[in-house]
Amino acid sequence: MPELFTTLIWLSVTVVTFWAMDRMVQRVGRPPLLHPVLLSTPVIIAALMASRTSYETYSSATGMITFLLGPTVVSMAVPIWANRRTIRRLALPISLALLAGALTAIITSVGIVWLFGAPQEILASVAPRATTTPVGMAISQTLGGIPALTAVIVIFAGVFGAMLATPVLNLIRVHDWRARGFAVGVSAHGAGAARAFEVSPTAGAYAGVGMALNAVLTATLLSILSLLL
Repeated sequence: MPELFTTLIWLSVTVVTFWAMDRMVQRVGRPPLLHPVLLSTPVIIAALMASRTSYETYSSATGMITFLLGPTVVSMAVPIWANRRTIRRLALPISLALLAGALTAIITSVGIVWLFGAPQEILASVAPRATTTPVGMAISQTLGGIPALTAVIVIFAGVFGAMLATPVLNLIRVHDWRARGFAVGVSAHGAGAARAFEVSPTAGAYAGVGMALNAVLTATLLSILSLLL
């Protein structure tokens, strides 16, 4: 019973906090630089600190939310299927953009922390930062990284990517919803795809494509790299 009570409490706190922040962001017109996940995080951290609840307890209590990430990702196949003919025609530019995005994410992430003298386990933890959380954690564990650290990095990379995508793409004058969506999906995975669906169904569909393909390609590239090293 105590475990069930703890689960209900922290599930409720998480869901209500996110709902409240999402409503607040919605009321101000959903500006790109405000994201409900980013706003919810300090509130939940404060609640954990005030109640002296460990991260392990919170993670175990909210495991259902993590589990639901899988069906959520799968549901993105619906708009992808609806746009399948256009996606098939754009196979070559999509492939080239995917390769460029995956390599850039890996090289910049690992390269920056390597320049600061980070140990091997930290390098392995940041390498999959542009994939989805479950995939990134699995890759991190395989490479000898710290899955929990990878989860935090992946989530914040997605949130900040979703926040900055609109102003950056507007600045460089990318107006094609397909290109915008794909770029956000590759660089900001689930959070980026969710943001893309908010502004355009087409952008959301291509964000889903970018997110899924980048997870597969990044896992493949890092697996090959680990064998070579």
